[in-house]
Amino acid sequence: METKQPIAESFDENQSLQVIKEMIQVSQKKLKNDGVLFILWGWVIFYNYISWYALNDMVTTYQIYKGFEYFAKGLVVFAFAFSIYYIFRKSTKVTTYIGISLRYVWISLIICLSLVNMIIFNAIHEFNATLQHPILMVFMAFAVVVTGGILRIKLIILGGVVFGLLAYICTYLSIENQMLIEAVAWLIAFIIPGHYLYATRKT
Repeated sequence: METKQPIAESFDENQSLQVIKEMIQVSQKKLKNDGVLFILWGWVIFYNYISWYALNDMVTTYQIYKGFEYFAKGLVVFAFAFSIYYIFRKSTKVTTYIGISLRYVWISLIICLSLVNMIIFNAIHEFNATLQHPILMVFMAFAVVVTGGILRIKLIILGGVVFGLLAYICTYLSIENQMLIEAVAWLIAFIIPGHYLYATRKT
């Protein structure tokens, strides 16, 4: 009778590992299907930063400048609306524990970004974009790495690491050049992984 206890425990451990492995695989497959959101937000934020950088180095009219600005804001509104629609449309699907955990990671990120902005403003009593920008990039890098780590997707982890390194580089640059660097960061951490995941969603 005593020899059955270790076997049962071993079996339970193996079962648990198998369940965890299956949960990760299901979440990976879901993220591949949801790669469209990575692509959407990647391109929207990329456009916002790269257009801001380009327009500040170009001689243009006020009307053209405002046109680009309104278009950028329109893209953000569209991205929010589409994301809400997409999430609600998928709400009837099976949600894994890992999927819920990732949801908390990104909700916490948004809350923390807002708090950091308020804390910095209260500390220095001014809006210092040159300081705040790299700090917010670090938070974004953290969320990307955590997401990639939970899902065991090396491409996302690498994208988050690069995002963090670029955040440090931004501390040596003006706000204009920071915008260019963050555009590149979003390209590496969101657009490229998003297209890759979406392209391999049926594999």
